Amino acid sequence: MHARRRLQQLGAAALLVAALVAASGTVSSSAPAPPRRGGSLSFIVSAEPPSFDAHRETTFAVIHPIRPHYNLLVKFDPLNYPKVVPDLAESWTVSEDGLTYTFRIRSGVRFHDGSLLTSRDIKASLDKIIFPPQGVASARQAMYEMVESVSAPSPNTVVIRLKWPSATFLEKLASPFNWIYKADILERDPRWYERNVMGTGPFRFKEYVRGSHWEGVRFENYWKPGRPYLDGYRALFISSPAAQAAALKFGQALVEFRGFAPAQRDEVVQFLGERATVQESGWLCNLLVVPNNQRKPFDDFRVRRALTLAIDRWGGSRALSQITFMGPVGGVMRPGGPFATPEAELTKLAGFGRDLNAARQEARRLLREAGVPEGFEFTVKNRNIPMPYIPAGIFLVDQWRQVGLNPRHVIQETGPYLADLRAGNYDVGVDFTCDFFDDPDVQLVKFVSSDRNPLNYARYTDRLLDGLFRQQSRERNLQRRLQIVRQFERRVLSDRAYQYHLLWWQRIIPHWKKLQGYKVGPSHYLEDLEEVWLSE
Repeated sequence: MHARRRLQQLGAAALLVAALVAASGTVSSSAPAPPRRGGSLSFIVSAEPPSFDAHRETTFAVIHPIRPHYNLLVKFDPLNYPKVVPDLAESWTVSEDGLTYTFRIRSGVRFHDGSLLTSRDIKASLDKIIFPPQGVASARQAMYEMVESVSAPSPNTVVIRLKWPSATFLEKLASPFNWIYKADILERDPRWYERNVMGTGPFRFKEYVRGSHWEGVRFENYWKPGRPYLDGYRALFISSPAAQAAALKFGQALVEFRGFAPAQRDEVVQFLGERATVQESGWLCNLLVVPNNQRKPFDDFRVRRALTLAIDRWGGSRALSQITFMGPVGGVMRPGGPFATPEAELTKLAGFGRDLNAARQEARRLLREAGVPEGFEFTVKNRNIPMPYIPAGIFLVDQWRQVGLNPRHVIQETGPYLADLRAGNYDVGVDFTCDFFDDPDVQLVKFVSSDRNPLNYARYTDRLLDGLFRQQSRERNLQRRLQIVRQFERRVLSDRAYQYHLLWWQRIIPHWKKLQGYKVGPSHYLEDLEEVWLSE
C-alpha cells in the first residue's frame, strides 16, 4: 500500500495537509512556459556555512549553497508542497500496522566520484542522523525517536521499522537536511562531510571562496534525464540588506531565497518594473529568546519570566514588520498554520498579553524578589545577520531596559555564534527556530530536554516536557493532540519560561521574472535547483 494512502488512514495527516495548503499563500505573476536549458543562476545567501554537514547544522547558510550537491531518500515536491515525492527512493510501501516502511532504491545513481549508490549508502546516512556515533552531532536525532531500526536487506532495498505509527513519518523523512552521503567515507571518518563535499545531486562542487561565493556546475551523469536545466549556479555571500537589494536591482543576482523586508521588496520592484515578480507566503520561522538556564541569575524561573513579561510583542510586531520580515505573534506553532494557538489562549501566556504596563510591573517585582539589582548587566549574544537578527536584538535590549536591566548586545559571525550557543558560553542568546513542515513533532523537538536534543541551547532538563512530547507524537486523535501541544506550550513559554518566541516571520521573495520553475513555500529550507531554469 502506498505510504500516503496508509497515513491518511491513521487520521491526523489528511486534516493537517489540507489545513496547511489552505493556510499557505503564494502570489506570482510568472506565466507557465516550457523549460529552457542553459545559463547559470546567481543568488544571494546572507551568511556562510558553519560547516558543510547538513546532519549537524540547522541553518539556511548550509542549505542554500550546498543542498544542490545532494539528494534525499524522499523529498517535498517544490511545486506542490507539501506533497512527498520520490528522490533516491523510486517507490515505497507501508505495512498495514504502519510500522514498516520499505523503500526501493533507484539503480544506476552515481556519486560525483563516479561510484554507484546502493542501499548501503542510504542506511549509513540515516544511521548517522538517527543513531549518530559517539562524538558526532545530529541536529534532528530526537525527531526520529519513533525509529527502531534501519536495514538494507538488498542493494536496492531499505527497510525502516518504527516503534509506533507516526502519521507524518514520510514528511519528517523528507527533511531537506537529510542528505545522503557515501557509506565508505562515513565508515572511515563520520565527520568528513563537515569540511568536504561529495554527493549524488544535480550539481558538482566547483569552488568555495570564503567571503565571496560558492559555485556548483551541472553533474552530467545525473540520474534524472534532462535535469538540471541550469549549467550551474553561484551563491553570493552578501549580508547587508542594502547591498542585497543593489545586487538584485542591477542583476548581479536574480533572487535571495530567504526573504526581504517590505521596504527592500518595494525598492527592487520599483527599480525593475516589469522585469520583477514577487512571491509571498507564511513562514515556518521565528526568533527565539534563550536564557541560559544553567547560569545565574537565569537559573531562577522568576528572572526568566521577568524577561519575557518585559517584551511588548504586539507593539514590536507593528514596528518591526515595517523594517523587517518579522511580524506575526505566536506560540510554539506557526500563526495561521493548522496547529496555531488561538489568540484568546495565546494572550494568557506570560509576555503575550495585551496589558503591557501590568506585565512590566510584574517583571520588576519578580526581579526584586529574585535579588536582581537595578541596572544589572548581562550579555545578549546575537547573529551578525542584519535581517532580522540585529533589529531584533536592538529591540530586545530596549525592552529589558524598560524594567531596569542593562543588557549588552554582542553580535557574532554565524560560526562563533553557534559555537557559543552549543557550549553554553552566553547569558541570553537570540536563537531561531525554522522548520520545513507544520507538525508538532518537528516544532516541539526544539524544546525537549537538552540531553535529548542538542539544539536546546537553553540547557534545561524537564522530563515532564519529554513525556508530553512523546504523548502528542503517539496521539492519533487530532483534538487530543492539540490539547497536549497546548499543555507543552504553557510549560515551556510561561509556567517555567525556559525559552520563548519573539516574533514569527513572513516570506517576501522579489526576484527577476526570468527565474522560472520556482515557487515560494512556507519554508526557506525547501529551495530545489533541480527544476529551476532561466527564460533568457
